[in-house]
Amino acid sequence: MKNILNIFNSLTNLQKILSLIILGVIIYGGSASISYSLFRAISRPVVPGKQAAAPTLPSPASAFIEDPNEPKTESCPLNGRKHTKKAKDFWDKRRPLAVMVENHTEARPQSGLSSADVVYEAVAEGGITRFMALYYCNLSDIQVGPVRSARTYYLDWLSEYDALYAHVGGANTPGPADALGQIIKFGTKDLNQFSIGFPVFWRDYQRLGHSVATEHTMYSTTAKLWEVGAKRGWTATDSAGVRWDKNFVPWKFKDDKGGGGATNIKVNFWESQPGYDVNWIYDAATNSYKRKNGGSDHMDLDNNMQLSAKNIVVQFERESNANDGYPGNVHLLYGTVGSGKALVFQDGNAIEGKWIKANRLARTKYIDQSGKEIQFNGGQIWIQTVPEGSKVSY
Repeated sequence: MKNILNIFNSLTNLQKILSLIILGVIIYGGSASISYSLFRAISRPVVPGKQAAAPTLPSPASAFIEDPNEPKTESCPLNGRKHTKKAKDFWDKRRPLAVMVENHTEARPQSGLSSADVVYEAVAEGGITRFMALYYCNLSDIQVGPVRSARTYYLDWLSEYDALYAHVGGANTPGPADALGQIIKFGTKDLNQFSIGFPVFWRDYQRLGHSVATEHTMYSTTAKLWEVGAKRGWTATDSAGVRWDKNFVPWKFKDDKGGGGATNIKVNFWESQPGYDVNWIYDAATNSYKRKNGGSDHMDLDNNMQLSAKNIVVQFERESNANDGYPGNVHLLYGTVGSGKALVFQDGNAIEGKWIKANRLARTKYIDQSGKEIQFNGGQIWIQTVPEGSKVSY
C-alpha cells in the first residue's frame, strides 16, 4: 500500500485526476455487475409455453386465499362475481387498485390480466393499445406487468373508483394530455414507480425466457402495491375518513343465460395496426369469451391460461390528437364524458345501446335501446374504447 501511495504522489496533477477517474469507472462497473447479478437471482425467468413459476421476491403476508368449501354468498361490487363472507370482510378493508399494463406485441404475454375484476383497453399511442386492470375482490397476491405509463383518459375511468393508481411515469407535456399534472390536480391516490422503486417495483429482463427491451420489464404485485397505499393512509377510507365507495354506484348484475349467436366478435382499433385487432370467441361451456390479440391466443404469463371475460363492452368515443407539441403529436385524447354508441356482448348475444358519463367523477352507465340499464353477468368485465367509426363485426 505504501509503494502505491508513493507512486501516486509522484504523478503529475493531470495523471492523478486520470487515475482517479479510471479507478472510479472500475469500481462502478464492478458494483453494477454485482447488483445486476443479485437482481437476476431474485427475478423470475419464464420459458414461453410453460406455467410461470411463483415469484421469488418476498410475498407479503396480507394476501388471503378463499376456502373453496365455504359458500359464496357475497357479490364483488366491481364485477358481481360471487365470493365468501370472509373474502368480503377482507376486501372491505381496502380500496380498488388500478395498474397500467402495456400491450406492445413484444411485451406479450403479460402477467395478471386474467385475475383482474375489470379491464379497460384503449390506444395509448400509434395504434398500440394499453390496459388499466382493476383489482379488488381477487385476494391472492397477483404478479402484474409489464407496468407502463399513465394517460389522461384512463384517469377519467379511474375516477369512478377512487382507486389506487400504479404506473411508471406518464405523459407530462403541458396541455390537455398532461396525465402527471392531472394526477396532482385531481388528488389521485398515486403509486408512481418513480416515487416508490425497488423492491415494490422491479425489472425482469428474462420474463419471456429471452431478453426484452427495458420498457417491457417493469413488474409489481398487488399485495405490495396495497401495502404502499396503506402506508400512505389510503385504505378503504382516506385521511379524511371518507370511504372509497361513498359515491360509488355498482353496475347491475344478473344470472348467466348462455346460448346466443354472437360467437365471434372482432374489434378493430386502428386499421393500420392489425397486430392489435381483438377477437373474442364465445365458449358455450363456460358462457364466456376467449381472447385473441393480433390473431393469436392472448395468454396470461402467470398461469399460462388464455384470457377470457364474461362481459365485453365496446364503447365508441371521439379520438383526437392532443396537439401539445410532443414529438410526433402522438398523445391522444378521447371524449370520455357525454354519451355515445356502445355494444355489450354477453351470453353469446350482442346488445346495441349507448354509454353515458355525466362528468369525470360520474359512474359510466350502459343502457340498451329502450333506455334500460344493461345488466352484466357476474365475472370479469372487459371494456374496450375504440375511435368512432371503428369496425366491429359479430
